[in-house]
Amino acid sequence: MRSWRRFTTFWVGLLFSFSLTGLLVHPSLQLGGATPAIAQNRVQLDQAWRSVYQQLPDIPKENQYISAETNQVDENDTLVGRLIRYHLYEKQRPPFFRLDWKLTLADYLGVNELMEPTTYPSAKQLKINPMEGDIAAIKRLNRAQRNALVQALTDAFSSVRPAQFQDNSPTAKPTATPKAPSVKGPGGADLLRP
Repeated sequence: MRSWRRFTTFWVGLLFSFSLTGLLVHPSLQLGGATPAIAQNRVQLDQAWRSVYQQLPDIPKENQYISAETNQVDENDTLVGRLIRYHLYEKQRPPFFRLDWKLTLADYLGVNELMEPTTYPSAKQLKINPMEGDIAAIKRLNRAQRNALVQALTDAFSSVRPAQFQDNSPTAKPTATPKAPSVKGPGGADLLRP
């Protein structure tokens, strides 16, 4: 019975340590479900989508939509700009990893999560919701173009350090980085008991 208890305590402690380590691996991941958001300003987003279009001029801009406010075509409201905002703000995915961008493209391709028209970026700022046009544009891209887009998006944010991202929600409070309890030596696992 006693050896079973030690065995269980060991594995619980190990899992606890791994879960804390996982939270500490990437600075943009914090306790409480805090998600990354650009804290600086919108200039970084503009630079990011412009950088993608410089690398990939064949990607459609989809910037023919009319602004609800000015009744003029908003040429700076592009497919890649909306895709970035969807990725960061709607899905709250970090911009540093190719896999996260692939998940976002999978949303557009209809094979991952459903996209909500009412919360899609620029849905309220443009006279026509651009979501359907953006989905169609992404679906027209071939696999090589989608892979190049994922790489260009990752590259656009590679110079941005995770420290520049923070949770800017009104309830966000600075949290101290938790330390895993030491379980070295005899009886160290007793620290994990309630």
